[in-house]
Amino acid sequence: MENNNNAFNKPPKNNKTKMFRFNLYWMYGIIFIMLAALYMTNDSSTTKEMGWTEFQKLANKNVFEKITVFNKKNTLEATIKKGQLGVVFKEDSALVGDSPMVFVKIPSADKFSDFYDKAVEKNNIDTSVSFEEGDDTFWNFFISFGPIILLVLVWIFLMKRMSGNAGGGAGGVFSVGKAKAQLFDKDNDKKVTFKDVAGLSEAKQEIEEIVAFLRNPEKYTELGGKIPKGALLVGPPGTGKTLLAKAVAGEANVPFFSLSGSDFVEMFVGVGASRVRDLFRQAKEKAPCIVFIDEIDAVGRARGKNANMNSNDERENTLNQLLTEMDGFGSNSGVIILAATNRADILDKALLRAGRFDRQIHVELPDLNERKEIFGVHLRPIKIDESVDAEFLARQTPGFSGADIANVCNEAALIAARGLKKFVQKEDFMNAVDRIVGGLEKRSKITTAEERRSIANHEAGHASISWLLEHANPLVKVTIVPRGKALGAAWYLPEERQITNKEQLLDEMCATLGGRAAEELFMGKISTGASNDLERVTKQAYAMVVYFGMSDKLPNLNYYDSTGQEWGFTKPYSEDTAKLIDSEVQNIINTEYARAKRILQENAEKHHQLANVLLEREVIYTEDVEHIFGKRPWISRSQEILDLQEKAAEDKPEPAANPDVQPEATETEQ
Repeated sequence: MENNNNAFNKPPKNNKTKMFRFNLYWMYGIIFIMLAALYMTNDSSTTKEMGWTEFQKLANKNVFEKITVFNKKNTLEATIKKGQLGVVFKEDSALVGDSPMVFVKIPSADKFSDFYDKAVEKNNIDTSVSFEEGDDTFWNFFISFGPIILLVLVWIFLMKRMSGNAGGGAGGVFSVGKAKAQLFDKDNDKKVTFKDVAGLSEAKQEIEEIVAFLRNPEKYTELGGKIPKGALLVGPPGTGKTLLAKAVAGEANVPFFSLSGSDFVEMFVGVGASRVRDLFRQAKEKAPCIVFIDEIDAVGRARGKNANMNSNDERENTLNQLLTEMDGFGSNSGVIILAATNRADILDKALLRAGRFDRQIHVELPDLNERKEIFGVHLRPIKIDESVDAEFLARQTPGFSGADIANVCNEAALIAARGLKKFVQKEDFMNAVDRIVGGLEKRSKITTAEERRSIANHEAGHASISWLLEHANPLVKVTIVPRGKALGAAWYLPEERQITNKEQLLDEMCATLGGRAAEELFMGKISTGASNDLERVTKQAYAMVVYFGMSDKLPNLNYYDSTGQEWGFTKPYSEDTAKLIDSEVQNIINTEYARAKRILQENAEKHHQLANVLLEREVIYTEDVEHIFGKRPWISRSQEILDLQEKAAEDKPEPAANPDVQPEATETEQ
């Protein structure tokens, strides 16, 4: 397989010669040069033809400065002295140029010589005379018609470039119809391998199978298997879809074309389809190879759902051509299509069918163990001390994607550098997490004592209820220092549940409403500080009623539109049902709000202690809440999973001392 692949690989970078690339600005420069040449060669001076007799009279008056005689042509040209212009041109002397000339047809060069000798002897003229034998017909022709011929040649060259004949393949204006794919091969210096991709074990397994097929296809074809046409990487932003594709480029040892879905989009009609054709033409020439299209939703959106109601627009033409190239009558053997998107729900159904994208590889947000691996990768180039623990950092960053974790590590290094530290410490990473989640601290923002007490009561209300409810997220940190747009902030450790029941949702809503409840109970008035809390609670309550069927009066109903059309102009329920939904949402929120006030009343003294500590220190942690309320009787889901993993590791049997020695078979085993 390697010998075959070598024929498709490019030579090493050092042997590559830089080709001249034509630019539109070159055309402007050439036109400017030609115009300048026309201006310089164009003599604005006045010329005059006269007869032999008139010339003799003027020559005897000594009005000519220089005379050039052309023997073969029997002509002469003479330049006029500046003081004698009026003698030759009379009233037109003011209109002549800088060096006016006179052209005369002479009988012969000998006749001119006899005349000149007599004029010198009789009139003492001082005109200089020169004789030339050469014929300058060609030069005169070039001066006259050369710029025009040059313009025509340049125009023909530009037309060839515009028609695409210069580089072959599909064309457009200056090769606009050519694919903008970037080609990677084994000679590239920078490579990303599967070792650089932490986590994503299931996704890597499926991708590695494609790479293995390209390396050793006989292993699969012997059993009648066929190479998959394409694989679609689906997942939230920042989870590593593009990184996984880069790893495929580094591991496959075959040509790898990379481009974005927006590269097919152009203002000219038909350009997108032309670029698709050119892309697959190049891929077939390099086969076996891999084509990666990032953000394929730019061209793969479902047809017939555009706002302009036009079913034959440019984007749909591009999609139709892509569908044809992926699985049409033409053969694409050896060409595998990889694509990435975070909006798989809006893709066209024809694009997702078997035979085009045979596999959908889901790249989800990393869990606890995967975040630990990702931190291990991003911590390699950073100088850290012994206080930094990847497992601790992984537990403090639930819901973070791979890109978020990379940002945390970079931000921690910047914070440590600002503090003139030689190593990045644990507190730098925690400050980085706070910076990313809550925003930059604004200690310069001025607040009154009453405002600070209101903020402290609000945040203490959140912390108290979240600590006292079983399914609420446990507290990590609370601060009343303004961050971003918030006057106070609280960080919790969300439970990364695979499934959520009604009781868990209600506990989370109750904890979210704890801030507003604390304001009303202990301050006697409410403020605008709970607007974000109310927004989250309202959305969650509507989701419980409309999507999850967790309402008493509307049980087991789901009005979610999985097609992505969002119902269009009408909702899938009546006005009476809409009123009932609003009533149920209000009932759920009011019930949890009353529950929050009841819990705070029962623990009013502890709440006051927590608020006072918060006012005094401005920042409190889990240990402070535990000191006031006592230890939580429930363990978190993450801790439960870690305990199970540790127990499984302890119960794992040790391998045999000599695994190569096989046990003897007994008679009963035969």
